[in-house]
Amino acid sequence: MTMRGYSSAGRPEAAPRTGAAAGAPRLDPITRFLVPCIVLALFSLSGGVLWYAGYNYDGLMGSALTKLHPATYLTILAFGWRACAFGNPFAYLAHVGRLRPASLLLLLISIGALASVVLRQRPNMAGLVDTFLAPSLLVLVMAEADERLRRSIETLLHGVMTVNALMALFEFATKILIFPYRFDGETFPTDLRSAALQGHPLVNATLTACYVLALMSGSREMKTPLRLGLILLQLAAMVAFGGRTAIVTVVALGLPFAAWRSLAAVRRRRVHLMVAAIGLLAVSLMPVALAVLISGGFFDDLIGRFVSDGGSANARVEMFGLFQYFSLSDLLIGPDVELLESVRRISGLEWGIENPIIRMMLYQGAFFMILMLVGFALFMRELAHARAGSWLPMIAWLILVNGSESLASKTTLMTKFAVILLCLYRAGSPSPPTGSAPMEPRPTRPDAVDSPPPAVRSSARPRRW
Repeated sequence: MTMRGYSSAGRPEAAPRTGAAAGAPRLDPITRFLVPCIVLALFSLSGGVLWYAGYNYDGLMGSALTKLHPATYLTILAFGWRACAFGNPFAYLAHVGRLRPASLLLLLISIGALASVVLRQRPNMAGLVDTFLAPSLLVLVMAEADERLRRSIETLLHGVMTVNALMALFEFATKILIFPYRFDGETFPTDLRSAALQGHPLVNATLTACYVLALMSGSREMKTPLRLGLILLQLAAMVAFGGRTAIVTVVALGLPFAAWRSLAAVRRRRVHLMVAAIGLLAVSLMPVALAVLISGGFFDDLIGRFVSDGGSANARVEMFGLFQYFSLSDLLIGPDVELLESVRRISGLEWGIENPIIRMMLYQGAFFMILMLVGFALFMRELAHARAGSWLPMIAWLILVNGSESLASKTTLMTKFAVILLCLYRAGSPSPPTGSAPMEPRPTRPDAVDSPPPAVRSSARPRRW
């Protein structure tokens, strides 16, 4: 019999490595520093923030180098550095490809699509890099991340999203936009919806909706009072952003899920008395709070969005009429861009085609659209694989990205959603019992860490070996 932690020869045994990076060198200090910098830049530098730094990201004017987000440059830098620090770039590509095969496939598809767009002189070259290439690179870099790095990124994510929500409520109350959405420096004075740190109100609403649902079903180790406080804060911010589809999606998915988990927790007697008391008090005060908010005009702008949507709902119907102007061959390889732009404006779609699949098919062709759709589907499946509870924000994500141009244009939304799934959920972590509420980890007595489990009393005689 050998002592724990020592081999039969008396030498200390190495602790077995676990996780995605088992058998591979740990992340070097520079990569560990770059990844949080990428996440911070990704969630805090919108086009409005960058404009004050002289960086025209959202507009058409200015240098072509400013059309890529700074987080994308940092991601490319981190991936290139990590490939060199690994020792052999091709071996590193093969290594992370084994850990994240769908991410590597999306990376290769994005590179091929980018080359095709450049050679064919089609639009949205920067969009392919920011929308598809950047998230695949970041997921590959984070394939070797350990639990300590994920926890630091999760803490950073909670902090930035809290600041984002507080800024949104301040802008909503004062009607002063700190970093408004700009197009070539021009703001939209009639749109007073909060922009906060994410820029466009719809981007804010989509990201906040996914974050709220991820708080409900993920982040298992967060204490319940803190979780409820963050959820309520983000829900209030969603009213300031005015995203109708996002609010309806959160209510339709989150309310039944919360009720199911709460009832299951009560049935299993797994609710703390203090939490139950606070919950009952909040429910009793909710009608009074709603009455005060309604009388104070808190929901007036939101109700106005539902009553008058600026033709957004009609645009989602009119976009299907564009297909009649083009032949089958045009739709397969992509019609003439100038003709498409003219037909789009004649059809009353000045604000764009509000569906990524339709827009990508019209601007790039059906072949291009199918290729990117396959890569996107496999990438989403890989992100959600073995992450218990990730189906809740995933459903909301798929609903919301199909309600606007989203992934068919230049956006960092997919990279942000990938960070949320990678940090608020743990791959391979055991799923809680069906219908149970998330429990806080019980403290372990220091004297019981290395003590053997108590013997089980049994009337049966011990078996001889």
